[in-house]
Amino acid sequence: MGLALSSEEIQKNLGTEDSTQALTPVGPSPGQLVAPLSGHSAGLRRAEIKPGVREIHLCKDERGKTGLQLKNVDQGIFVQLVKANSPAALVGLRFGDQVLQIDGKNCAGWSSDKAQRALKKANPEKIVMVVRDRPFQRTVTVHKDSTGHVGIVVKKGKIVSLAKDSSAARNGLLTHHCICEVNGQNVIGMKDKQLMEVLAGAGNVVTLTIIPTVIYEHMVKRLSSGLVKSSMDHSIPDL
Repeated sequence: MGLALSSEEIQKNLGTEDSTQALTPVGPSPGQLVAPLSGHSAGLRRAEIKPGVREIHLCKDERGKTGLQLKNVDQGIFVQLVKANSPAALVGLRFGDQVLQIDGKNCAGWSSDKAQRALKKANPEKIVMVVRDRPFQRTVTVHKDSTGHVGIVVKKGKIVSLAKDSSAARNGLLTHHCICEVNGQNVIGMKDKQLMEVLAGAGNVVTLTIIPTVIYEHMVKRLSSGLVKSSMDHSIPDL
């Protein structure tokens, strides 16, 4: 089933309810600079969502598994789950990547089941996939304040509140968004306490990868929360 958004849902997703004050633009004062866009940050480079498409070569493990679960969203096929230490994790596939082709066949219009069958039938030694990096997601780089916070309140992985004049508010974070990555490390399925621990250890400049909650919930529909918590790849990507 496709993703149909009403105007009410779109306005909610854009953060116009309850967050207008938090998002009011303010000029930076000393010690409250807007986070710089710098290629020198390892977290920013790990989190980069590159334009264009790329080709990857995937194989299966000794059990004939790729560690990849796919989902149909709006006639496209997307990565719904990457299992830790799986072939899919080793080639750098991430939650939200769009799969355009599998072994030369276009995936547009495929159902989730058809995509999974294509993986199952594919040559275990080499599966050629054409992928676009996470088109529903975006990255926002923020600074921690003197207390080590960036100015967000998170519940079940979702940003529910922004502190006024915080780095989060100044740099464009929005409520009604889920955090997918911290400095490129997947945090989906983590408990909020675990997510906060990852944030605490992420350095003073942090790049968050976010996705609108309404899209996230559609992408993980029918996916067991227990499977996400126990199996999702949370490793730190190589540069």
